[in-house]
Amino acid sequence: RIAFSRGPFMLILILTLFLLRGAGASLIKLNGNGYEDVVIAIDPNVPEDEKLIQQIQDMVTEASTYLYGATEKRFYFKAVSILIPETWQKKNEYEEPKLETYKKADIVIEVPNPPGFDVPRTDQFGQCGDKGERIRLTPAIVLGEKLNEYGPQGKILVHEWAHLRWGVFEEYNEEEPFYQADINIFVCSDGITGTNKVYACSGGSCSIRNCRTDPKTGKLNKDCMFIPDKVQGEKASIMFMQSIDSVVEFCTEKNHNTLAPNPQNKMCNSRSTWEVIQNSEDYKNSIPMTEAKPPHPIFSLKQIRERVLILVLDKSGSMAGGDRLNRLNQASQLFLLQIIEKGSWTGMVTFDSSATIQSALIQIETDAQRNSLISRLPTAAGGGTSICSGLRTAFTVIKNKFSTDGSEIVLLTDGEDSTISSCFDEVKQSGAIIHTVALGPSADPGLEELAKMTGGMKTSATDNAQNNGLIDAFSALSSENGAITQRSIQLDSKGVTLTNEDWMNGTVIFDSTVGKDTLFLVMWTAQQPEMFVMDPSGNIYKNFAVETSSQMAYLQIPNTAQVGIWTYSLKSSAQTLTLTVTSRAANPNVSPITVDSRMNKDTSSFPSPMIVYAEVRQGSLPIIGADVTALIESADGTTVTLELLDNGAGADVFKNDGVYSRYFTAYKENGRYSLKVRALGGTNTQRSRPKVNGAFYIPGWVENGEIKMNPPKPEISEDENQANMQSFSRTSSGGSFIVSNIPTTVPDVFPPNRIIDLEANVEDDHINLTWTAPGDDFDTGRAEEYIIKMSKDILTLRENFDAALQVNTTDLIPNDANSKEDFMFKPDFLIENGTTVFLAIKAVDKANLTSPISNIAQASLIIPSAEDPFNPFSPSGTSISTIVLSVVGTVAAVAIIVSVTVCVMKKKR
Repeated sequence: RIAFSRGPFMLILILTLFLLRGAGASLIKLNGNGYEDVVIAIDPNVPEDEKLIQQIQDMVTEASTYLYGATEKRFYFKAVSILIPETWQKKNEYEEPKLETYKKADIVIEVPNPPGFDVPRTDQFGQCGDKGERIRLTPAIVLGEKLNEYGPQGKILVHEWAHLRWGVFEEYNEEEPFYQADINIFVCSDGITGTNKVYACSGGSCSIRNCRTDPKTGKLNKDCMFIPDKVQGEKASIMFMQSIDSVVEFCTEKNHNTLAPNPQNKMCNSRSTWEVIQNSEDYKNSIPMTEAKPPHPIFSLKQIRERVLILVLDKSGSMAGGDRLNRLNQASQLFLLQIIEKGSWTGMVTFDSSATIQSALIQIETDAQRNSLISRLPTAAGGGTSICSGLRTAFTVIKNKFSTDGSEIVLLTDGEDSTISSCFDEVKQSGAIIHTVALGPSADPGLEELAKMTGGMKTSATDNAQNNGLIDAFSALSSENGAITQRSIQLDSKGVTLTNEDWMNGTVIFDSTVGKDTLFLVMWTAQQPEMFVMDPSGNIYKNFAVETSSQMAYLQIPNTAQVGIWTYSLKSSAQTLTLTVTSRAANPNVSPITVDSRMNKDTSSFPSPMIVYAEVRQGSLPIIGADVTALIESADGTTVTLELLDNGAGADVFKNDGVYSRYFTAYKENGRYSLKVRALGGTNTQRSRPKVNGAFYIPGWVENGEIKMNPPKPEISEDENQANMQSFSRTSSGGSFIVSNIPTTVPDVFPPNRIIDLEANVEDDHINLTWTAPGDDFDTGRAEEYIIKMSKDILTLRENFDAALQVNTTDLIPNDANSKEDFMFKPDFLIENGTTVFLAIKAVDKANLTSPISNIAQASLIIPSAEDPFNPFSPSGTSISTIVLSVVGTVAAVAIIVSVTVCVMKKKR
């Protein structure tokens, strides 16, 4: 057994290797000016179409040239892998994937959900400048069937790439497309021309009419839309209207409109898209090329194959302590019984000072084969720790039947190995993916590097059996390539330590999207408890299969589990009990509700905060209104509980997008932390339309003076959202992360979070402000006070907040974090028709730490004249030409326009 004295040094060394790496799974790297290892995956549910593969290549090639010009010859696509579903026809030219998997894909080509919802978009969880998660396209988009609505495929891809790679946001606002700015609308450039019309259809016929304003509010009616001219001369902006042929540039500081009420201004403090790109690591680490055109992209076609996986399990001397060997057996049995998919090839290697092959690869088709592997699990512990011996032996087992490319290894160990780095090069060359499970406080710090270099999952478990960490780690290891309907889904994972004879009671909610292959797993630390499970109809199940030597029992529910609330009851004397429930999709054609969770970073050095993300979806449809809770366990087994929020404030970027977020700052000690998330759906839960951070939909074009409308943008009705929506329960492991440099006494160093949802409106001679309260430490606790500033010059607020006019907030006492704040005040000047004022806010905590400046809200008073020729209710009643709309809009007696920033576009009258 290697001594642990070298641990802190090794931990710091490993941290330096990947401290700046995000927790996202992307393999992309910038080599010179070219992006390599870009992964485009065709979803397994996409019908086979060989044309799609060629069209993907054509799209990327077109996008590469477009990207090269838009970034002033800085970036292009150099090497791209296309993942082809296993079910598609096999061809000799198709390679086997290495580290590329569907789950790690940067761009996904998927069946539209719901049918007809062919909308390009990018999943973005982070703040301005943070990389996105993935780009979502549909076959219709790639095949060029949406040219009129979104423009050429290559230009669509560049628009989405800016979201994904550089963390910029839209320069348009679907909810509030117009704003008051001298009869102008939205974004750069103001040279883009077009007209504003209402397109209405009824009874099978459609008509186009002029837009109208509401005389009570001054707002342009929401059915008004901007229709651009087909022929333009302007070059900007890609993040507004990439579909226009002449648009080939990003918005810059010179042509950026800071007044426009769009996400780019709101999230990026009124900075232009190009300014954000210039601040990226990509830009800082590159210089422009001189060639007129970029090199042609290199494509690799790779077809998914059967899953090949080896369990590499530590049975060294230290595994004998803390019931670790038995817990290893329990978790491995669950994995072999329930998690590993039918048809997968699975083998087993154990190691101490040397490694032993326990089982060659077996293709799992029957329960007998699963039980055969279970019988090979280690029963005794002893010897030292040689991690590389285990890995090298695993490679040998795989090579006896397959290439190691794309194969998987699940490596579990509780100890250190001073020679672990000796096999790093072999691991890199193998093309295998290594998932690591660090058990206990002394597991080798090099495990994270093994997972990082191969794109594997990093998990950890403490010796606190009640938290069920080892079971959660193995439950998270479903295939990253198979259809979601084939994967095991964890519904619940709970534990309790009884101090005397008592019951462990609870419920699990089965919704109609799951129920196949359901298993209840019970584990104990001393003696077998009494156990029974009751279904929603009152039927009681007691026929558990008991593994006395492993201190576990499991109940397999036949056929499909009944929808509704299931109840479990365990009676025992003093000991620790845990219960885990897993299932699979009830219908292979209906996506189950899933929860994917992670931290925003793999590592953090105090005092840098971290953010928890949990994505709750059914297919690509967000699930909103769920109760989502994160449980973060530190190395000593202590757990911190956080309620995650989808409120569009604090750490959460977009409200009601199905991504639940929260800052985590409750650091306890240096070392590994693990993340588990629970999600419960109830009466307030519903499916929602996907949040579209993506290319702008063009409602129609003006060609030679004639308006030609496109088909209406697909919408999702509330009835569709709520159809068959039921309560549910889910649990998800978000892996592990490392925190370092935590002082013995933790000082108060965390300020309130930035306010990103400040809104304003005018009420008589007062201005009313609303926002979500920040906390004392980011979005936790309560701030001490607010500083509100106002100015008639937006740049004064943005560049010199302290110099702006201060609003009297003596009577304004902050509420608890995540509460809604509402503050009304009377300015020292008269609010007249045409008055515009900009407002911003900072929060201060008890340690006098100040939040960054909020988004800038714009308040304007616009009272339409009764004789306005464009007022449809005026005597003349002609069509509208002015464009007036509120930014974050509130309905008041007068129009108040709250805006954030980006580029503006002027309409042609």
